[in-house]
Amino acid sequence: MSYSGRCACGAVTLRIDAQPLATRQCWCRQCQTIAAGSATNNAIFKSDDVQIDGALGAATWTAASGNTLTFHFCPACGTQVYGQSSARMHLKTVRFGVIDQPNDLAPQAVIWTDDAPAWAVFDPKLERFARQPPAPAPKG
Repeated sequence: MSYSGRCACGAVTLRIDAQPLATRQCWCRQCQTIAAGSATNNAIFKSDDVQIDGALGAATWTAASGNTLTFHFCPACGTQVYGQSSARMHLKTVRFGVIDQPNDLAPQAVIWTDDAPAWAVFDPKLERFARQPPAPAPKG
């Protein structure tokens, strides 16, 4: 399966020629900050499988995990495109919202639940991690 995507203004486009290794909903404080108080919904792909055209801006900070986290976004419209951890440079965590077929994806796990606000609702069918989960297993 392949996915295509674009930012809100169309200046950044992407093509992904692979299935995600994992999909996760993240409630860490950094994700809540960039997602207007909610969680981010993400599909994790091998970096080599994600092709991006267009200029990206980036912001970097130290995450609660202790890793350096860099978020890449369209500098024209601000759309979040993907995040990347210094501990997992071989992976790109692509935001569901930038993917043209987001309804083909759903979170398989909820992470950083310890940071979620009291009003957050978690799907009881999903695996949960109080903090940083292990890296997704490679798919053959």
